[in-house]
Amino acid sequence: NRVMVVLSAQSIPRAVVFYRYPRGNMGEGKQIERMWSRIETLAEFSDPQLPYTRRSFSNEYHKSRSWLQKQFQEAGLVTWIDEGGNLIGRLEGRNSQLPPLMTGSHSDTVVNGGRFDGVAGVIAGLEVAQVLSDDHEQLNHPLEVIDFLGEEPSDYGISCIGSQALVGDLTQELLEKKAPDGTILAQGIDSMGGNSSLLSNPIRLKESVAGFFELHIEQGPILELANLPIGIVTDIVGITRTVIEIKGQADHAGTTPMESRRDALVGAAQIILHTNMLACAELPSSKYLVATIGKISVKPNNANVVPGEVELILEVRSNSEKITSSFLEEIQRFGRKMAGTQRLDININQLSYSPPTPCSKIIQTTIKQACDKNKLPYQSLSSGAGHDTRYMTKICPSGMIFIPSRGGRSHCPDESIAPEQLANGVAILIDAIKLYDAINL
Repeated sequence: NRVMVVLSAQSIPRAVVFYRYPRGNMGEGKQIERMWSRIETLAEFSDPQLPYTRRSFSNEYHKSRSWLQKQFQEAGLVTWIDEGGNLIGRLEGRNSQLPPLMTGSHSDTVVNGGRFDGVAGVIAGLEVAQVLSDDHEQLNHPLEVIDFLGEEPSDYGISCIGSQALVGDLTQELLEKKAPDGTILAQGIDSMGGNSSLLSNPIRLKESVAGFFELHIEQGPILELANLPIGIVTDIVGITRTVIEIKGQADHAGTTPMESRRDALVGAAQIILHTNMLACAELPSSKYLVATIGKISVKPNNANVVPGEVELILEVRSNSEKITSSFLEEIQRFGRKMAGTQRLDININQLSYSPPTPCSKIIQTTIKQACDKNKLPYQSLSSGAGHDTRYMTKICPSGMIFIPSRGGRSHCPDESIAPEQLANGVAILIDAIKLYDAINL
C-alpha cells in the first residue's frame, strides 16, 4: 500500500511517504493521467507574463471557464451558470427529488499563484462525477460539481464571490463595489453569465443541498512534516484585522537627542515584537492561532526625520473566539503601557472580523471512514486559510479534505503536489461521498 520516494535536496531533503491510490476503486493509471492532464491544461490559461495568473473576470478566466464547461459536459454532466456566476455540472441520482450532494472548489488564482490551489478540488470533483458516469453508477442523491466564482480577492475587493452569492451573503453594498476599470461587481457577475438582479435572495436555501465536500491542498506544511496523505478539516479559522495607529512627533534626526524623541516607529517595533512573542506561546493541541503584522505605513518616511506617525495592520487567525479576544486584549494592554512609557499616543480599532467556522461532524466522520476503508492514515487539523466551505456551512453540512502541499508552499508558482497525492484525495472524496449518500436519505 505504500511506496517510499526520496525527493531531491532541491525540494525536500528527506524521505517522504506517498500512500498509493487503492486499486479497484477507480484504478491507478488512466484516471490519474486524466486528472493531471486537466490540471496542466487549465494552467495554460494564464497571463503569459505572470504565470500562474488567472484572476476572476479576466480574459484568461473567461477562456478557462469555457474549456472547463466542455470538460464537465464530456464527463456526462448537465451544465449551467447560476445567478452568482458559478459553473455547475449535475449528474442525476436515483431519486431526483432528493437535494443534491455537492463537491468542488474554485479555478481562479492570485497573481503569480499556483496550479493546484482550488483547481485540485474542481478537477477532483469532476473526476468523481466522471467515474460514476463511466461506470453507470448512480448515487441516491444527484451529484453537483461546482466551480465557484472568484474565491480569491478580486479587483472589486471581494473574495468568495460565488459562494457568498449562493447562500445570500452578497448585499447590495457589495454588489456595488467598484473595480479600477469603473465596473461594479454586479456587472462582473453578469459578464460571467450570472444574473445579479436576482441576488437579493439566496440561490440555494438552507437544506436545499444535502452536503458539501471540498478537496483542497493544505497550503501549509503540517501533513508533509507528519508524512500523512490526508487531512480532515475540523474548522476554518476566524480572521480579525485591527488597525493600530501610533503618533509621536516628527523631528530632525540629526539634532534631536535620543532621550527627547517621541519616535512612533520605535513604539511600533515594540508592538511587533510583542505580537510575535505572544503568538509563539503554546496553545492546547486543539487550538490554533497565528498573528501577522504585514502592513506598515510610516510618516513622514524620510531617512533624516524621526518618524512621527505609524499605522500597523494586525491580522489574527484562530479557531477560538476566546483566544482571539484574549490575544487582542493583551495587545491593547501592552500598547497602552508602551505608549505611556514612550510618550506616544495610540489608537487601536477593529477593521474586520469573520468568526471561526466549524466543519460538520457527520462529514468529518464519513471522511474518516473513507480513510479507514482505503487504509490511508490521516490527521484532523484546522484550516488557517479561508475557503468557500466557510459559506456553504450556512446552508448544509460541509467539510474539507486536505492533501499535502510540497514544502507547504502555496499562492506562488512553486506550489506543487504529486499525482499520487491527488489520487489519494480523490479516493477518499468518492468514498466519503458514497458513504454520506447512503446514510442521509
